[in-house]
Amino acid sequence: MAVYDLEEQEQLDELKTWWKRYGNVVTGLLFAATLGLVVWQGWNWWQRNQAAQASVVFGGLQQAAGQGDAKRVRELAGELIDKYPGTSYAGMGALVSARIQVDHSDAKNAQAQLAWAAEHAKDAGLRDLARLRLATVLLDAKSYDEALKQLVTEPSAPFAARFAELRGDILAAQGKFADATSAYALALEKVDAVMKKDEVGAEAHAAYREVLQSKHDALGASK
Repeated sequence: MAVYDLEEQEQLDELKTWWKRYGNVVTGLLFAATLGLVVWQGWNWWQRNQAAQASVVFGGLQQAAGQGDAKRVRELAGELIDKYPGTSYAGMGALVSARIQVDHSDAKNAQAQLAWAAEHAKDAGLRDLARLRLATVLLDAKSYDEALKQLVTEPSAPFAARFAELRGDILAAQGKFADATSAYALALEKVDAVMKKDEVGAEAHAAYREVLQSKHDALGASK
């Protein structure tokens, strides 16, 4: 028993020595891990809370859009951008608001909200769509160079054909018919690539391809 007590005491002494040497490190690591868990849980709660609040505002925005209340839509889109910029609702709100502003001949506010969405929307697809719509608004305003700048960034595959087509429209409006023809040709290539992968939307893609081919051929005949 004495031998056992001695061994036990030696182990206890070793443990004390080890704790004296590494105790602060272990305590620090445990504290950091606990703090990290608390922060992570708090961050998740904050994100969920932000999304829930933003969804209510977006619901009001959709209702106002359905009523054609451009002023109210603009105000709610601004609230989403100011208070909930990290949510998907902010980007969607900016896009909806821009459409309503265009319908009410307010291109200035439409451009501002599309520009924000093009830079800050959470989803890459929303950013691509915002750039596409912004370029369209700028084309209508005959701001051709600014419109082309919106199409410089390479879009995701679903938007590639539309980016190329719109680039062709802008170049054609500038009288740069050879460049426009090349842009339409690229758009046709992008559509063909999508058609090979997406059999479900084949009919819609085929109809869109006919439109692109008509634009391409019309410029070719005019040269």
